[in-house]
Amino acid sequence: MTSDRIRHAIDSGGLVLPTDGVVAVVGAPGDMALDWIDPARVEIVQGFRPDHDAWLGRGFRVVTGLVGPYAAVVLTLPRARDLAEALLAEACAACPGGLIVLNGAKTDGIEALAKALKARVALAGTVSKAHGKVLWFTASDALQDWARPAQAANAHGDVVAPGVFSADAPDPASVALAAALPAKLKGAVADLGAGWGWLSREVLRHDGVRALHLVEADLRALDCARANVSDERAVFHWADARDWKAPSPLDVVVMNPPFHTGRKADPTLGQAFITAAARMLSPSGQLWMVANRHLPYEVTLAAQFREHREVAGDARFKILNASRPTRQRR
Repeated sequence: MTSDRIRHAIDSGGLVLPTDGVVAVVGAPGDMALDWIDPARVEIVQGFRPDHDAWLGRGFRVVTGLVGPYAAVVLTLPRARDLAEALLAEACAACPGGLIVLNGAKTDGIEALAKALKARVALAGTVSKAHGKVLWFTASDALQDWARPAQAANAHGDVVAPGVFSADAPDPASVALAAALPAKLKGAVADLGAGWGWLSREVLRHDGVRALHLVEADLRALDCARANVSDERAVFHWADARDWKAPSPLDVVVMNPPFHTGRKADPTLGQAFITAAARMLSPSGQLWMVANRHLPYEVTLAAQFREHREVAGDARFKILNASRPTRQRR
């Protein structure tokens, strides 16, 4: 567990946090225990809406980006290497001469990153526990070249950010869904889990679309979508799609829902997206979604909609259409 590793590093590994000043806790899940630091000294840095709101609900001060100056920065290692490097560079800049603590799982690449750090900085300590590591060092400008712009254009000219899903190119599943959408798509539409906006932009090619709500939990991805989607019909929502409330019943929901929690496949995420879509659609509304072939979404579709069918697909993906939601919960 992430908090267990830090507690172990403090109790037996020699990690000593500063006794004064603000400590930034970056990227930590909303249920992480902070029994190793005075909560009054903590500033949570979290741009993923479910975790952001969970920390707020626990009474912590929460911001969406590093501000500083901090006495220490405790960073939970993200999965994406480019994002990890960028965050470490940001942490050093926001904590001049202070303590940087990196906490990560082996499955998220802590071993490789630790090796890269050893070649650049003098590690003050490192401990291993629970299939991961905690390491710490003094902030300096040694990682300055790891800094990356908050946004940059990819090879296709789309604005993306370090660590956002499918940053190099449109996700093939989204491309397949866009190709399967009906020509006469119209009305009020939502794209749940809109990412950096590629699918939303394709939806807005349909003249009949009156409004499109882009709902995305990752603030960095949503900020990219704002840059990529300039259509005046687009409305942007930093929200968890599972509990977002549409301003009025929708005619259509489109989505390429996530299906991983960390590195583990978690079909309940997509199932929750389907349930949310049924809740926000009008009685005659339709859901259009794409999923990996193996994911078990049909049972949930049958429970939430009177009609559902597979309209296209291949060995990798299936395009699913559902209509007439059975549960109208407002």
